[in-house]
Amino acid sequence: MNAIFDQFLQQAITFAAIMDPIGVSAMMLGMLPYRTTAVEAAQIARKSTLTVLVAFAVVFLFGDAILKFFGIDQHSLKVIGGIVLLMMAIEMLGNESGGRMLSPEGRDEIAVIPLGIPIIFGAGLFTTVIIFRQQATDPLSIAVTVGAFALNALVIYLTLRYAVWIRSVLGLTGEKVVTKLMGLITGAIAVQFIISGAVTLAKEVWMH
Repeated sequence: MNAIFDQFLQQAITFAAIMDPIGVSAMMLGMLPYRTTAVEAAQIARKSTLTVLVAFAVVFLFGDAILKFFGIDQHSLKVIGGIVLLMMAIEMLGNESGGRMLSPEGRDEIAVIPLGIPIIFGAGLFTTVIIFRQQATDPLSIAVTVGAFALNALVIYLTLRYAVWIRSVLGLTGEKVVTKLMGLITGAIAVQFIISGAVTLAKEVWMH
């Protein structure tokens, strides 16, 4: 039971670091008019969360099959996924907006694109979902991964819905601090992915 809880906690923290709910809420406000109401934010939150859940379901169910079709090894995916996450982490640590703030154009409909995809569900999350799916070898492990993502989807929904209130509480400095912390966690996860994948690939080459 402790192993299952540890797996859930590790995956939940990984998803949270990559999705960066506080940073995403700040980005949403940055793409919307200053006087955006709570009702408008709630509508965007619902659409964005639904988009992320659908994207997760598609990748979780069919992502591995796509990789097999192209003959991509899971350990190679770990390395490139780690590199993508590392780039995200560097952006989060170096820029106020995590390098993903967009121009004000197209503010009327941002919930699906670009907020849902690719800001929340981007390349880093795509590869992470596939890696966790490949590691899930039994129904309980699958349930853990789905549950960890569902929890973060709920957090994303709540942070987007109450983004106006969160900004008033945290302030600009608070948002920056949270984003930097998420960047550090994402960077550490990225290094683990890269090392794990590279070591396994090196062993396979050595054995052959």
